[in-house]
Amino acid sequence: MGIPGERRRTVWRLAAIVWVLAVAVAGGLTLWMQDSTEPPGPYGWERTDPGDAQHLPPCPTPRACAYVTSP
Repeated sequence: MGIPGERRRTVWRLAAIVWVLAVAVAGGLTLWMQDSTEPPGPYGWERTDPGDAQHLPPCPTPRACAYVTSP
């Protein structure tokens, strides 16, 4: 018969391995499902004439928007 401390250590080690695997699988599934359920956003750059900027929405704060004019 084995030493009782060894058996307890083996059980705890197995429980820790199962827990780590469960967390890794759940995290992967969360990321995969999150990406697949969100619709693609309308992200992109748009070139515009500086005089044509009146149709753009106003910025809530000066740091929130960056309108660049080219020479």
